[in-house]
Amino acid sequence: MQAPDQPAAKPAASVIKPWLLTVPAILFLAAFFVLPLIDNGMRSIVGETGGLTAGRYLTLLTDSFYLRVTVATVLLSAGVTLICVVIGYPVAYFLVRKAGRWAGLVIFLLIAPLLTSIIMRTFGWQVLFARRGLVNNFLVDQFGVLSAPLRLANSPEIAIAALVHVLVPFMVLAIATVLQSVDTRLEESAKILGAGRWRTFWEVTLPLSLDGIGTGAILVFMIANGSFVTLVMLGGGLQTLPLMIYQQFNTTRDFGMASAMSTILLVIAVFCLFLQLRLVRRRGA
Repeated sequence: MQAPDQPAAKPAASVIKPWLLTVPAILFLAAFFVLPLIDNGMRSIVGETGGLTAGRYLTLLTDSFYLRVTVATVLLSAGVTLICVVIGYPVAYFLVRKAGRWAGLVIFLLIAPLLTSIIMRTFGWQVLFARRGLVNNFLVDQFGVLSAPLRLANSPEIAIAALVHVLVPFMVLAIATVLQSVDTRLEESAKILGAGRWRTFWEVTLPLSLDGIGTGAILVFMIANGSFVTLVMLGGGLQTLPLMIYQQFNTTRDFGMASAMSTILLVIAVFCLFLQLRLVRRRGA
């Protein structure tokens, strides 16, 4: 007599609960992200006697010097972000709408600098604009326009230009990704209805690409907000929170104040992420 059919054994993978697959990632984030943040936060509120105190945060939020540094950090990041939008949008538009078979080359030129160390890219600006750099050599020795070399490097202007050089590819890629999803038939319909090229851009293309601008702006702002190497090498005495944190760690050895400044930077970054989430929800509604 033939035995009744037995139910097939379940594969080993189906026996494992789906949430168990996330355990390695959760443990990794807890060990190398959450716990360091908790430790940093505790350092910022533990006083010299071991008790809890908010004195460091009160100093950062009330002292005029630290307020100026915080405002300078935000304004620097906002300025770099605005310049990246102005420069990056035309490049992204050309990449999506006009590049054609040259699109691969444009993408390569955008991504290639990201494969180079930020230290090397920043050092390149020093080579160009140092007192005996290429620019001054041409202006003084080759063309005789100047009698003495200009002090171009180690200035806020060059630092901002170097930050834009580093961060503009992120803006271009963020905008280009959204522009690719914009239906060109909408632009064609606007032109058929009588809108010119510029009106079509301002009333159709630009509004539909605001998500890319917002994402790129938040990304660039957050990276610029925590920028350190470029400002150290080219800042020319410009004071920002990342540089103050470096000084607190390596010069004054005040780890508690450095932790409090790091927390302020973290709050600014979280606020940027909150704005991005609100933007995505509003645009998606």
